[in-house]
Amino acid sequence: MSTTPETDPIDADGATVALAADGVVIRGAVGDDLSGVLSVGHRTWLATYEPIAGPEYVAMGLAKWWTSDVVTDSIRKGRTLVAVEGDDVVGVATFGPQDDAFVLWKLYVLPGHHGHGIGSRLLDAVVDRARESEQSRITLSYLEGNQQAARFYDKHGFVETHRETPGSGLPESVWMARELEDGEQA
Repeated sequence: MSTTPETDPIDADGATVALAADGVVIRGAVGDDLSGVLSVGHRTWLATYEPIAGPEYVAMGLAKWWTSDVVTDSIRKGRTLVAVEGDDVVGVATFGPQDDAFVLWKLYVLPGHHGHGIGSRLLDAVVDRARESEQSRITLSYLEGNQQAARFYDKHGFVETHRETPGSGLPESVWMARELEDGEQA
């Protein structure tokens, strides 16, 4: 038996990895996570968006935002976080700049892992990254009709700022923001 105190591991960027009692680790994604990240995207998009926007929207989104090239680029830029249980990626968050904003682009957890705090832990890690980048605000969007996302982001302090209508009979994008106060902890 080891007498060495347990410490949180360090990820590829030198940041401390969040290790929870449930064994799910939140860390920066690495190249070996590519297939797991893509799997989360493909499995969650179908379940989340087909009932809201239909199969054509799902196919378009997967082809545009969940390809090997797009995900690899985000991983290489250090803009993808993963929730890992054992060897399996069970959740994903991506973030990055758009104009002067710090945007949470993706936050998805496999349906079988909902309700265990994994999404909250991924969001907390994104807030940490925003603060490290000296950002004062995080923005995001979700599709109208995604009540699970609406409740989750509301619970985490996000407030609706505006809506965008894409046309073609698709649901509106609901844009939200969360101000990060000085000294706020994730």
